[in-house]
Amino acid sequence: MADDLSSALRELADSAGRPAPTTGAEVRRRAASRRRRRHTVLAGGTAVVAAALVFGLTMALGGQESHRRPAPAVASPTAPSPTAPPPTAPTAVGACAEGDLGFSVTGEDGEEKSVRHLLLTVTNTGSKGCVVYHYPFLKFPYARVPFSVAKGSEGAPVTLAPGGKAYAAVLASGGGMDTYETNTIPLSLQGPNLGRMVIDPVHIELPGQVAFDDGARVTYWKTAPDLALRHITTP
Repeated sequence: MADDLSSALRELADSAGRPAPTTGAEVRRRAASRRRRRHTVLAGGTAVVAAALVFGLTMALGGQESHRRPAPAVASPTAPSPTAPPPTAPTAVGACAEGDLGFSVTGEDGEEKSVRHLLLTVTNTGSKGCVVYHYPFLKFPYARVPFSVAKGSEGAPVTLAPGGKAYAAVLASGGGMDTYETNTIPLSLQGPNLGRMVIDPVHIELPGQVAFDDGARVTYWKTAPDLALRHITTP
């Protein structure tokens, strides 16, 4: 029994070690299988190459985009804050009122000469600015017409800050008739409209007795004494 079993085992081992007979059909099947594997490998390689090309192109384009500077942002108009207060309009400066003004008169002819040239000064004694318009309106109660305006003295209204001054020059006698001597002179201020008064006449004390005639003249208000006096002292 043991010998028979050993012989059977050797035959089985010998048959397993020998290659199985190969038929023509088997050869054709193996060749077809090898062709399919080559095609698969080639297709896979092509796909890998294509993927690599696409990746490289994407990276190149992405790199170019990353080096481009972004376009500057256009700032939109800033809308006003709903909580911000509205802008305040500048306060208009009105005509000077009598209660905010001080007046004075000085003679400009020297101590030994009769007074013919006078300088009127108005001072803003108030706490806010105001405007004096045109020229001081001067008219004696008995006179037919007010003082005429010195030629060439026309100018813009003068704005007086608190403490500020304006000046007007007066020529008392211009060679006319109807001479009248007095030690005061009535002065009214005009508003923006020429000839329209904003204060009643104020009687200003003169530097002594002064003779006036119907040739008396007055200048527009000026910002400096010399600007006013030159219009009545120039021949």
